[in-house]
Amino acid sequence: MKFAETFKALSDPVRREILNMLKKGRMSAGEISSNFDMTAATVSYHLSILKKAGLVFEQRKKNFIYYSLNTSVFEELMLWAGNFITPSMEKEVQHEN
Repeated sequence: MKFAETFKALSDPVRREILNMLKKGRMSAGEISSNFDMTAATVSYHLSILKKAGLVFEQRKKNFIYYSLNTSVFEELMLWAGNFITPSMEKEVQHEN
């Protein structure tokens, strides 16, 4: 995983919203773009950043481009972040619940 590219992609609220939309399933670039008040070129830029970071897959079918989540990158990110949880932090979280 390229952490710098991943964190850069996740740092933008538009890109995070695109990822939230893709949780529901595959969407075309046009479907994604229709949810934003910005040009298709701007949405395409955001999608290219997500693709470069490996957070989304791109699939071309005829005249359409479809995007879907690459969950393996999220799994890898969670495993990496989990390394920072110490046993004492786990106990604190359990006591809060």
